[in-house]
Amino acid sequence: MRFMVLVKATKDSEAGKMPDEKLLIAMGKYNEELVKAGVLLAGEGLHPSARGARVRFSGTSRTVVDGPFTETKELVAGFWLFQVKSKEEAIEWVKRCPNPMYGESEIEIRQVFEMEDFGAELTPELRAQDARLREQAAKS
Repeated sequence: MRFMVLVKATKDSEAGKMPDEKLLIAMGKYNEELVKAGVLLAGEGLHPSARGARVRFSGTSRTVVDGPFTETKELVAGFWLFQVKSKEEAIEWVKRCPNPMYGESEIEIRQVFEMEDFGAELTPELRAQDARLREQAAKS
């Protein structure tokens, strides 16, 4: 099972406040543990929303909205992608994480859809296309 682990933004992260050396060392150690356990597939921090954009869809219309975005509690400051056996295992790994922010913070855990989750609607042709695209992306 794969889980997206989302580090929620704070006022500090949205203001561009960078972690200090102590937190960077703690996070590096935590990431090493994830790698050694075969759990970590990916993980990155994200720039503040002021440097981002959103694309809104309405039928065939597209509208671009530049950041910053006001609802800090709904924003993501970073992520990990875990490969684990269960949601409970993902939770246990997150509980071992150093606090990623100064003060209060929150990490959200969401399971990633796998191809088998889509059932009969995912035809053999669509499965073959997905496999081909994943192979091409892995080579990039």
